Amino acid sequence: MAANAHKHPDGVVEVSTPIQFLKGAGPDRAHLLAKLGLNTASDLLFQFPRSYQDMSAQAAIAELEDGQTVSIVGMVAKVGFRRLRGWGKSVVNLVLQDGTGELRATWFNLPFMKDKFAVGQRILLSGVVKFKKGIWEMSHPRSMVLNEDEEIPDGEVLPVYPLTEGINQTQMRKIIAFAVESLADQLEEVFPESVLSGKGLLGITDAVQKVHRPTTVSEAESARVRFVYQELLVLQLALALQRWSIQQKAQSPVFESSAEIHSRITRRFPFKLTNDQQQVIQEITEDTAREYPMNRLLQGDVGSGKTVVAEYAMLLAVANGQQAVLMAPTEILAQQHLQTLRRDLKDSRVRIELLTGSVTGSERQEILDAVRSGEIDLLVGTHAVSYDHVVFDNLGLVVIDEQHKFGVKQRASLKKAGVDPHYLVMTATPIPRTVTMTLFGDLDVSTLRQGPAHQQPVHTYHESDDRKSSWWEFFCEKIREGRQGYVVAPRVDAGDDDVANVQQLFESLTNGALSDFRVGLLHGRLSPDEKTDVMQSFANGEYQVLVTTQVIEVGINIPNATVMTIEDGHLFGLSQLHQLRGRVRRGVFPGYVCVFGQPGTEHADEKLTAFVEHLDGFKLAEIDFDLRGPGDLFGVRQHGMPPLRVADLRCDRLLLEQARTDAQAMMDHDPGLNDIHFIKLRKQVLNRYGTVLDMGDVG
Repeated sequence: MAANAHKHPDGVVEVSTPIQFLKGAGPDRAHLLAKLGLNTASDLLFQFPRSYQDMSAQAAIAELEDGQTVSIVGMVAKVGFRRLRGWGKSVVNLVLQDGTGELRATWFNLPFMKDKFAVGQRILLSGVVKFKKGIWEMSHPRSMVLNEDEEIPDGEVLPVYPLTEGINQTQMRKIIAFAVESLADQLEEVFPESVLSGKGLLGITDAVQKVHRPTTVSEAESARVRFVYQELLVLQLALALQRWSIQQKAQSPVFESSAEIHSRITRRFPFKLTNDQQQVIQEITEDTAREYPMNRLLQGDVGSGKTVVAEYAMLLAVANGQQAVLMAPTEILAQQHLQTLRRDLKDSRVRIELLTGSVTGSERQEILDAVRSGEIDLLVGTHAVSYDHVVFDNLGLVVIDEQHKFGVKQRASLKKAGVDPHYLVMTATPIPRTVTMTLFGDLDVSTLRQGPAHQQPVHTYHESDDRKSSWWEFFCEKIREGRQGYVVAPRVDAGDDDVANVQQLFESLTNGALSDFRVGLLHGRLSPDEKTDVMQSFANGEYQVLVTTQVIEVGINIPNATVMTIEDGHLFGLSQLHQLRGRVRRGVFPGYVCVFGQPGTEHADEKLTAFVEHLDGFKLAEIDFDLRGPGDLFGVRQHGMPPLRVADLRCDRLLLEQARTDAQAMMDHDPGLNDIHFIKLRKQVLNRYGTVLDMGDVG
């Protein structure tokens, strides 16, 4: 009954009207649309098309002209699939008939397309046609499966919406068209006229109408640009407001630096700093000399020396009478950081301790008491250091290693660990610029591109299974020369398929190709103590080869390890593969990696080709981004930010750059966005991002 209150007594639809009361919807369809997150008329207005079918170029097969871009409706007469010579090569062929002739559609290396179509289906194909060997062809056309009764109006540009089972495109178009017709002129404009005219943007009413019912594809794109820019500007304003708020309200300890302090710290390092390291240290020194917190992201390719920079920052804190904490994603990595710090700070008065989940009982309590009293200068640990019961005496710096494994919300929670410490967050996974401006836009960014002078290249190969025996001969030859090696599998246990797993791999190799060597086994299901023991034994040379999973992906530093075999490499992400390869790039000897695996998915072949051809992690990050997009760039969505609804960071990079520049200009002109012209825009920023970015005090 209460829902009826959203509907005006005389039948007028409002933005808050539940979908069930809209023409063409009703309770049954409203229930289906709810699965898409659509509950009110307003939701429908902003359910934008995912693409368009340009029916103004619709033609019958008999009327086609060579090189023409057209849309064709017909019935599927045949679907074929075959594998071609070479890894991951395949072709899907489809024959379409429309009563006037036949057309063949072809998709290369997209084997999943064969499951999309069935003989007898009515479909629409759009693309460029070529006449070859007596038949019309389309290569990689856009496709849409149609219902038998689905209308295809001639001469229109049709929106193509995301669907759920039980609702077809025709029904969705009618429901959304009614909402647009009823409500477009009721929408509130958040941009002042100066922004609309200055940027050449459509007004909100015009944009909503044209994004749903364009007369041309270019008109649809103009409407989309307005919404993409608005979405990205709101995000960039949120990040800028958060940074401004921190600078206004947060108080941090000021770290003073001097030539004497700098010399005292750098003397501790076993090698000379690179130019990149010196530049980043300068940025950190300037950041920490201010009264508000440093929030800096340090990204560097494999082996570029991020840990040395972090160590410098921590020792700068200690030199200023402050405590520092280094937080790592795994106990193995935390142990390794501890060993590095203890080596470099041998015979110094700096007290360092480790706090992880496996430190328990009286030992744990002693460490907690010493942290609280200020006796401990540097604390190394896992996420355990961010718990409420870890209380610092005077925490001045937090260093987070492998930033992408924590994210916005985890960063915010760490602030409980002390009164506004400085933050340095690090990642060995180079991040595309578009992602640093969005997921990590609350941070200043420093980059280490330069590796140490001794760093050797890594030779990378992608081989078929019939070349395995010769690879193993080479692998064993390197081990006999005194080097060490890794064998990496994507799984711990066997599954229903033939994917390699460490348990079986360990058994088959120790009884086969590696029977002459001392082989260790490492994976994520071992206890923290067991993992530490295995890694320590490998580091000491007790094991010559380690059979493992991607648990070694980050931070493991064994300079003598120079060869790596990766099984079923197509199941790893491109960034993961690059991180794994980094394990054999730590010492003075050249590294060798061979990846095996049978591609067969959309991007696997391109991914493995890129892995072999490029050693630059920043180049690979951009390729990975283009292949996969930002959604799963770091696996699980841990960053905590709401997903973008309209913008696609792969194709909207220029708009993102523009939005970032404009947001900063607005903040420079009007810090806090209190100008009456920006009130509606500010309200939208706080509604969308206020909770996530902890901006309640800004509002």
